Amino acid sequence: MQKLSIAALRINSKMTQEDVANALGITVLSYRNKENGLSEFKFSELLILSELFKCDISIFKHP
Repeated sequence: MQKLSIAALRINSKMTQEDVANALGITVLSYRNKENGLSEFKFSELLILSELFKCDISIFKHP
């Protein structure tokens, strides 16, 4: 199975970083740091992302 970055999934879903940050209930800066690998997503956030992007959590490629 091909792994995709969360940024690629977000862009393919035509969502902004602000859209995803709002869905996760975090600031845009916090989301940006997570998307760029400067901090890690919590498991609960990964679950929300998998629902948001309609994909299995195992597809996420971490930077």
